[in-house]
Amino acid sequence: MDAHSRGRADDIDPADQWVLNPQTGNYELRLDHSAGQSAPSAQSSRTTRRRDSTASRTASPAGSSGRRTAGVPGQRRRRAPGAPDAPGGGGTPPAAGRRKRKPQKSRKKKALMWTSGVTAGMVVALAITAFAYYEHLNSNISTVDIAGAGSGGFKKDQAINILVIGTDKRTGDGNEGYGDKNSAGHADTTILFHVSKDRTNATAMSIPRDLKTDIPDCETKTPEGTKVIPGQQDVRFNTSLGQAGRDPGCTMRTVKQLTGLTIDHFMMADFNAVKTLTTAIGGVEVCVAKDVDDEDSKLKLSKGKHIIMGEDALAFVRTRHAFGNESDLDRIKTQQQFLSSMIRKMKSSETLTSPSKMVDLAEAATKALTVDTGIGSINKLQDLGAELAKVDPKNITFTTLPVIDNPAEAVKATVVVDEAKAQPLFSMLQNDISLTEVKKKEKDAKNAQAALLKGARAEASEVRVDVYNGSGRTGGAQATITWLQNDQGVFRSTNKSNAPQEIARTTLEFAPNQADQARKLADLMGLPATALKQGTEDAGEMEPMKLTLGGDFKGAGVPITGPAKAPEGVQKVAADKQVCAE
Repeated sequence: MDAHSRGRADDIDPADQWVLNPQTGNYELRLDHSAGQSAPSAQSSRTTRRRDSTASRTASPAGSSGRRTAGVPGQRRRRAPGAPDAPGGGGTPPAAGRRKRKPQKSRKKKALMWTSGVTAGMVVALAITAFAYYEHLNSNISTVDIAGAGSGGFKKDQAINILVIGTDKRTGDGNEGYGDKNSAGHADTTILFHVSKDRTNATAMSIPRDLKTDIPDCETKTPEGTKVIPGQQDVRFNTSLGQAGRDPGCTMRTVKQLTGLTIDHFMMADFNAVKTLTTAIGGVEVCVAKDVDDEDSKLKLSKGKHIIMGEDALAFVRTRHAFGNESDLDRIKTQQQFLSSMIRKMKSSETLTSPSKMVDLAEAATKALTVDTGIGSINKLQDLGAELAKVDPKNITFTTLPVIDNPAEAVKATVVVDEAKAQPLFSMLQNDISLTEVKKKEKDAKNAQAALLKGARAEASEVRVDVYNGSGRTGGAQATITWLQNDQGVFRSTNKSNAPQEIARTTLEFAPNQADQARKLADLMGLPATALKQGTEDAGEMEPMKLTLGGDFKGAGVPITGPAKAPEGVQKVAADKQVCAE
C-alpha cells in the first residue's frame, strides 16, 4: 500500500502514503519508512479513526481497475503541468507536505474589517473633537438676560430686527490708552438692522449717539435680583447703555419707544471686536479721498485704497476729525462705509472657502460679541446667521435716522429727530418696505387688486364706513372714529366695537359702486391694495362700507402700510458699493 513499495513515489504525494498498523488493524499515514509502527495508544487510535473516517468520506467511487478497499483512502496524485487529469490541462504542483493557503478573500475581509475599524475610530475622534470645539466656542460667548426687553426671539417666517451696539468701554489689551479707561461705556455706535420677511433685503439704520431723546424705565437683572432703573427725559441716546447700571435691554427699549419697532435680539461689541474680526478675515478694504493724519485716533493713511485691520481698523471707525465737518454724523458715514466693505469681505469666496479664516472668524466673533440669552449658543447663532446670510449685499441699505440740530442749544452739540422725515422712514420699516428696489415675488403691477386703487376719489364727507376692532388693541375702533371725524372730515363713520374675532391684517369691504369711497379711505389710512375686498353687487345709497382693524393696526392716524419710497433727503448707502471717505 506504500507508494514507494510500488515504485511510483514520483507521482504520489508523500502526504498521502498510508500503511497498515497490524497492532490496531487500522491504516496510518507514515512519511518516514524507517520509523516503526506506532503504539496502539488511545490517542493514536482516536487520531487514526478520525483520519480513516475522513478518508472514507472523500474516497472516489470504485472502478473496474481502481477499486479501493473499504476504509483505505484513495491516494491523491500531484498534478504535473499538462497532466491529463489537471483541470485546464495544467497547473503548478503544490510543495510536498505543505498545507493549502487560506483563500485570498479571507485576507481581504480582514483588511476591510481593519480599515472599517480605523475609519470608525477616526469618525469618533473627529466627532469628539468637533464636540469639544463646539463646547469651546459656546464657552467663548458672553450673554446678558435682557429681562423681557425683546420680542422673545426671531422667527424664520417673520421680519427680523437686530440691534447692533458698539460700546466705547475701554476693556481688553491695548485699549487703556484711548482715554476714560474707567468708564462703564456708552451706546457709542448703534445700528438697527431690519431684515425683511422674505429675506430679499435689509435696512441698517444708524442712530446718532448725540440724539436727544427720552429713555424709558428699564427692568434690569442683577446678581442681587431684578430692579427697575428709572427713565430720563431729554438726554443723550448714548446714555441708554452703561450709565446708571443700564444694560443693552435698556437700549432696546429706548429704540422701540423711538421707532415703534420691537427688537428681537441685540449684539454688542467693544473695541477689541473691531481689531480681532478684521484680522480674522485678513483685513477690510477702505478708500480715502485725501491723505489722513489724525493725531487723536492715530489714523494715518495716504489717498487711495488700503487694506486695514487691527489697530488701524479701530482708528478708522473711531476718527471724528479726519472726514467731513468732524461731527458724529460724518463719523457715522465713515463707519457705514467700513461695515459695507466688511460685509462684502465676509461673504466673499476668499473668506467662505478658507477653513482657516472661518475658524479664526468663529473664534474672534464668539470672543468679541456679547448677545442676549435668546441667541446665546452656537446653534442659535447659526440659525440666525443662516437667515441673515440669505440677503444679497446689494440689497442691504445703510441709512441714518433723520435729525436736525437741537434748536434749544446756542452751541450745536446735540441733535433731535426730524419728525417729517423720520416718521415715514419708521413706517417703511414697520411695514417691511425696502429702501432698495428689489424684485418682488409678486409685483403690484401683476396684482389685479392694485387696479382698485386707480380711479376717482370721493370727498371725505361722502365716505360712509362702519369700523370694527379686530386688532386686539383696546379702544382701537373708537380712536380711529375720533381721528377720522375730527382730523379727516369723515363724519359718516360709526364705531361697531369689537369684530367677531381678531385678524392679522386690516380689511376694507365695499361694493363696486363704493369704489371711490374705498380709494379715499385707503389714501387716508394708508391701506395697501391687498386690504381692499370688493364685493360683486352694488350697495344701497345709505349702506356703509365695513372696515375691520387687524393686527397691523398701530394706532389712529398711523398708516397701515408705509410710503412706497423714503422721503427726499434720507441718506442711503448700498452695501455692495465702495465709497471713498471724504
